[in-house]
This record gives sequence, C-alpha cells and structure tokens, in this order.
Amino acid sequence: MRLPARSPGFKPLCIAAAIAAFLHLEPAFAVEPFVLKDIRVEGLQRTDAGTVFASLPFRVGDTYTDEKGSSALRALFATGLFKDVRLEIDGNVVVVVIEERPVIANVDFVGAKEFDKDMLIKALKDIGIGEGLPFDRALADRAEQELKRQYLTRSLYGAEVVTTITPIERNRVNVTFTVMEGEVAKIKEIRIVGAQAFSERTLLNQLDLTTGGYLTWYTKSDRYSRAKLNADLETLRAYYLNRGYLEFAITSTQVAISPDKETISITVNVDEGQRYIVTGVRLEGDYLGKDDSFKALVKLKPGEAYKAEDVAATQRAFVDRFGNFGYAFARVDFRPEIDRANGQVVAVFSAQPQRRVYVRRINVAGNSRTRDEVIRREFRQFESSWYDSRKIKLSRDRVDRLGYFKSVNVDTAEVPGTNDQVDLTVTVEERPTGNLMLGAGYSSAEKFSVSASIKQDNIFGSGNYLGLELNTSKTNRTIVLSTVDPYFTEDGISRSLDFYYRTTKPLSTQGGDYELVTPGAAIRFGVPFSEFDTVFLGVGVESTDIKGTTGLPNNYLLYREQFGERSLSIPLTLGWARDGRDSALVPTSGRYQRLNGEWGVAGDTRYLRANYQYQQYWPLSNRFTLGFNGEVGWGWGLSGKAYPIFKNFFGGGLGTVRGFAQGTLGPLDITGAYTGGNRRMNFNTELYVPFPGVGNDKTLRLFAYVDAGNVWGEGEQIKADSLRASAGIGLSWISPVGPLKLSYGNPFRKFPEDKIERFQFQIGTSF
Repeated sequence: MRLPARSPGFKPLCIAAAIAAFLHLEPAFAVEPFVLKDIRVEGLQRTDAGTVFASLPFRVGDTYTDEKGSSALRALFATGLFKDVRLEIDGNVVVVVIEERPVIANVDFVGAKEFDKDMLIKALKDIGIGEGLPFDRALADRAEQELKRQYLTRSLYGAEVVTTITPIERNRVNVTFTVMEGEVAKIKEIRIVGAQAFSERTLLNQLDLTTGGYLTWYTKSDRYSRAKLNADLETLRAYYLNRGYLEFAITSTQVAISPDKETISITVNVDEGQRYIVTGVRLEGDYLGKDDSFKALVKLKPGEAYKAEDVAATQRAFVDRFGNFGYAFARVDFRPEIDRANGQVVAVFSAQPQRRVYVRRINVAGNSRTRDEVIRREFRQFESSWYDSRKIKLSRDRVDRLGYFKSVNVDTAEVPGTNDQVDLTVTVEERPTGNLMLGAGYSSAEKFSVSASIKQDNIFGSGNYLGLELNTSKTNRTIVLSTVDPYFTEDGISRSLDFYYRTTKPLSTQGGDYELVTPGAAIRFGVPFSEFDTVFLGVGVESTDIKGTTGLPNNYLLYREQFGERSLSIPLTLGWARDGRDSALVPTSGRYQRLNGEWGVAGDTRYLRANYQYQQYWPLSNRFTLGFNGEVGWGWGLSGKAYPIFKNFFGGGLGTVRGFAQGTLGPLDITGAYTGGNRRMNFNTELYVPFPGVGNDKTLRLFAYVDAGNVWGEGEQIKADSLRASAGIGLSWISPVGPLKLSYGNPFRKFPEDKIERFQFQIGTSF
C-alpha cells in the first residue's frame, strides 16, 4: 500500500518517539490534540486490519492526543505480531505503519538423536516456536536454552545447540536447530563419606544410580540425573531412619564433572548420629475413649530400634481409625523424647480428632466415556452417611480395579457455611479400554504360535466386556468369544458368556492325523460374598470328537470304542478366587488362591474335576523375594462311567515341574503318547533376585527354583517316591514383546522313562 503525498504540515513520529512512548517516556515530538478524520494502516501482509483497529484506543471522530498514541503503540506491540510500529500524523489523519514479524515456515532439527523429532516439535510449539507462528528471536533463544536443559537431563553435558534462521519469500523464515550431542556423561564414582555403621558397599546397593557395568546400557543407571540423585538421597535417609538413626543427616552433596564433560563423580557426606532404642510409647490428646484400640495400632515396639516407617504407619493408622468414626480432619502429631546420654527415645503421639462430619454429596469428574453409574456402583461410602475413611479407600480401590482409568483420586472438601458436612469428588483419568492385538509366540513345547484378539473392557462406557480371541500352536488351537456383565443384577452378581471352539493334539512320539475337537458354550455367574471373595457358578455344554486314525493313542482309541467318537458333556462349574498379590506380573508379596470345580451332570459323561492353587510371596528385602506355588488337581468318574480321558491333567515343563519335557509326566500310553492322568500335584519354590547391574528393576530378575510333582492315572497309587523333582536357575523378563521366562533345570529325582528337557522357555504368553 502506497502512502499518498504528505501535506506541508506532515509531522512524522520517529522510531525513537515510538520507543519512548512504548517505555512510558514522554515523546521528543509532541502533537497538539486534534479531531481524527481518518485512520489508515500501512505495511500489512498477513495480519487482518481488524486486529490493528481493535487494538487502537481511538476511533474516527475522537480527539487524538499523545497519551492515546502511546497507548496505541503499547497495545500493538503487546500483540506480539509486529516487529516495528510507527504512528505518523498527516493533517487530521493518523497513519499506522506496520512491519510484521516473519512467520515460521518450518522447524527442523539436525543431529538430534536422543529425542524423538515429533516430540521436540510439539514441545517447542508449546513455548511459541512452531510452524505458522510469528517468529520471535527471544523465543528462539529460550527454545535453544530449553533444548540444552533437556539434554542435561539425559547426562549429555557436552551438548551444543546452534539456531539458524533462514529468511525465505513472503516474509517467512525457516528455523533450524543444529545439535552436537556429544558423549553421554557416565557416573565414574559414587562415594559416601562419614558412614561407619554400615559399609559403603551396603549403602551403595540401596541406590538406583550406579557406576558403569555390563548391563547399564539397558538400565541407564550410570546416567546422572538430579531427580534420581534426590530420590536416592531419600532412600539413603530412609535406610538409616528405619534402623534407629533418628538424627541422621546428609550434610552435603558434591557433583563434579570432568573437564571433557564425559565422567561424573558424586560424593555424599553424611552424619549418622547415634542409634536409638525405643523404650516406650505414649499417647496424648483425645482418642474418643478408645485408647486401647488405638494402642493396638502402634507399630513401634519398646526394646526395638527406632523406625521412621513405623512412625508414619502408626500415624496413618490413627488417622484412618479416626476417619472410620467420621472424623475426616483428625491430626496426629509425633514428638520424640530423646535421651542422648543413653541412646533411648520415647515415642509420643498427640491426637486431635477435630470434628465429626458426614458426606453430603459424591461428585464424579473426568469421565467423558464411562457412565457415572459404572463408577458410583463401586462406592461403599454413601451420600448423607457419616464419613468413613475405610469405606472411601475401599471405594477408590474398587474403582481403580475396574481397569478403565489411569488414575483415581478422591478429594474431600468442606461444605461452605457448615462445620459438619463434606463433599467427595472422585476424579478419574480415563484410558483406552479397547485392545486390538496381533502377535506371535514361541515355546519349547508348542513351537511357533500365532495369536490375535480384539477386546473392549468398557464397551460403550457401560462397564461390560466383549472379546474375541484366537490362538494357534502345534498342539492347541482355540477361538473364543466372551462377554461379561459385571452388574447383571443390582446386587453386583456378574454374568459371563463364553463360546469356544478348541482343537488339541496329545503329545506323542509318533505322528498322525488325530485330534480332539471341542466346540462348546458356557454361562457363569459371579456372586460376591465379601469385598474380596467371589464365588462363581455356571453351566456349560460341550461336545468332544476324537477324530483320526493314524497315530491315535491307545487310551483314546479304547475310550472311543467304549463310548463312541463323540461325547456330549453338560458340566456344572463352581469356583472361588481371592487375589491379594501386590502385582499379577511381578509379585513380591501377598497371597493368591483359586479353587475350580467341574461336575458333569448330564450327557454322555459323568465326572467330577477339581483343581486348587495356592501361591504365597514373601519380601525378604526390597531386592529379594521368596515365592511358593502349590497346585492339586483331581478327577473322578461318576455313575459307573470312566473319567473322560480328554479331561486329564498334564504335568512337566514351565508351570509344573521344570526340567522335564512339557506335558510328559504321568502314565505313558503303549503307543508312546503322553495322555496325562486324572490326578496331579506340583509344588514350586522360587527365590527371585535382581539381575546384576539393573539395580532394583523388578521387570528383569534371576531366580533359583526347586520343583516337585507328578501326574497319576486311574488305578495308580500316589506315593512320595513317585514324585519327580528338579532344581535350577532361570530368568524372568517383562520384555517389550511380552513376558519371557527362561529356565535351566537339573532333574535330581527322575526315572529312566522320563523325557528330560533341561532348557525351557516361553515368550509372548502370560504366566
């Protein structure tokens, strides 16, 4: 846009005057106030003229003053769209001369390998550097410093970032960040100075940060991070405080980096203080007349060393107990009475229950997909009832166990204007509950297998489950369609429907075209008898065809001759389960129990089949876990009929007795086939230890094991001297492609006919 020729009375405001106005200074050239006849804008290329007019504090017909001109400049610069702005006076016309900032056409990174490019582009866009945004040199410098800071978090202290701005046509620029990452700075040395009660090696073993090792390429634990160091210092502090060192302190921490910025040395100076023994526990304050019940919650024991974790656990237990009686805001303070001369301490807990409250309303927030009723039906704390912290925690845990949410939090807020009411807000963060999986697996027994499934745990936000699964292997092929309604009734009785089609082939030393084909369907109801126990009741119908002639094991041939090729079964099922483990994949504590019963009441078969499993895990320390698993299975034929051979138990291999080939324990058919038996026992003991060099990472662990067990057929007597047993070592890893388990075993109790397989593994399957 060209500016018409100015009249002799034209009065320019120079850039200096504009800057002065922007800085709230008096301009060097004052303009006498006048009435505006017109406003013109020059220099716009992309910005809409309306943006400029909206920022001006004056309109045509208003009286223009220097103060209004200064305000206009400040407002226009504040938009961040313009590199320079001038106001020029042409008679009674104000001309706004704009120089727009260039627009970023492209952001690129050269040499950045440590971070994903798309992640960097998104992060920089959040601070104003991105395609289509106005370019600001100050923001580019800020982005450069932020990139350097991010590289410091990855121990790349030698990283250099150079920003290149390349102008292109139409007032646009390309922004390129060139990165020289350099070498990762590795921790060369960690020292703990001042420790006397424990060896330096013992203390270093508590830390996640380590010096270099042959597995630190995987754990990256030799990369320094301030956040990791702070976490390790807290771990070190907790280690001392839980062993009686009440006055332990970390006096200083030094982190030194070498001149080449490739190695780091860490020195932690500690003051242990003396060790204190608890000589007594005293309760002060108001305990609602229930002092004895509160005393029973105290974790500290006189005569034992002071433990900070026991103090914290006692305070939590007291607050929870007050909460059980409706006191939502109880305070429990701890005060140690220290006798330094004798190394003794008296633990004093002072309680103030405050006031009793009841819950006015329960709100649900954060659920855009899941229906409110799906969350509310898990709550055991009700509206208009006394506040009960035990029920609130149970409610939160029940909502979390649904598996539909990344996080579940319950917040308590006082109701304004009252002193005895609170509102609860359940805030959830939803996660995708659909799962489409295609995968492959390999095991030493079943060789290559393909699996696929499509599942929706929360279909249409109703809390119902719908799934289709497909699995193939050398000996087992399955397709299953399942649906579960967890609240089939308002009382919380669940209903499950399963439709399946299975083909199995008993392991044999001979080839053949035989197979067992079992289509079926089942319905099962789960009846909650307590908050932790559920009993399952169901009925099914299935047909088993014994097909093929070549290589058919003799036991199956005899069964087919006696009862026919096809057997129709109508089993009733009864089950019970309780899972108290802290994790299903990497348990370190807790107990798991499962009991399943199956009763063939109609059809061509009459039988009873029962299986009981018991697991227990003990944390020997924060690094070592001892686990035990026991399983007993038993099957009987009823009403004068033989026990169905296709319902047999199998043993040997992972999950039963390792060191023996999968499914090869028990009676051996005269054709050389392993057809299992109607009774099974196996016992497993495992000691889990962290893999050397991975710190406390529990997804990669070594284990030593001892297994014992066997399978017995009908007519065989169960004797202790018929048990098979093995011992060995193994590796458990929750790998990116699925859980992996390797074991190498040595059967120390075996018989000549046993098939030994010392090395066994599974990947891509569940434990």
